[in-house]
Formats: sequence, C-alpha cells, structure tokens
Amino acid sequence: MLEAFVFATILCGFFGIILKQNLLMKIISMDVMSTGVIAYYVLIASRGGLLTPILTDVQNSTYADPVPQAVILTAIVIGLSIQALMLVGAMKLARDNPTLETNEIEKNNTP
Repeated sequence: MLEAFVFATILCGFFGIILKQNLLMKIISMDVMSTGVIAYYVLIASRGGLLTPILTDVQNSTYADPVPQAVILTAIVIGLSIQALMLVGAMKLARDNPTLETNEIEKNNTP
C-alpha cells in the first residue's frame, strides 16, 4: 500500500512537469517527483530486524548498510541545489518577461 502512494507521488510530479505551463509549478512538480523517488529508495532499503552500526552489547547481529543512507543524503543535497539553480533561472526570466508561462516566454523570445 505504501508503495502505491510513493508511485502516486512520483506520477503526480511527472504529470505536473508535463501538463503545467507555469515555470514555478514545473519546479515544484520536479521537487515532488524527486521526493517520491527518494521515498521509494528509502522504502526499498528499509528492512526490519537490522541494527544501526553503532557499538552495542549485542554480538553477531546484522547491521543496516550505511551506504544507501549516504546516497540518499547526497541525493537530497543535489536536489536542493538543482532546485535553487532553477529558481534563480526563473527569477532571471521574470525580470525580462511579464509572466512565467512557457508559451508566452517562447513567443517573446522567438526570432
């Protein structure tokens, strides 16, 4: 059931990127899709019965792999930096154009 919600989040972001005409809505949709992908990765990587790799009294137990956690943290940071870069690009476009609708921007910038 949880996987269905994660896939629905990814699809909502994907369809938002395709169907929305406003650049800010496209940026938000990309962030929603990125969040869904990260949530899916966390859902797949989580398993019950695994311990954190911290010194404990329990001997010979199975530990969770810390590499997927590092990959997810890296993906979050990269997603944040890409979103900030796209918002700066949208701000620069907003200076020259009265609207952020993609159709109007293409009309104004077509030779």
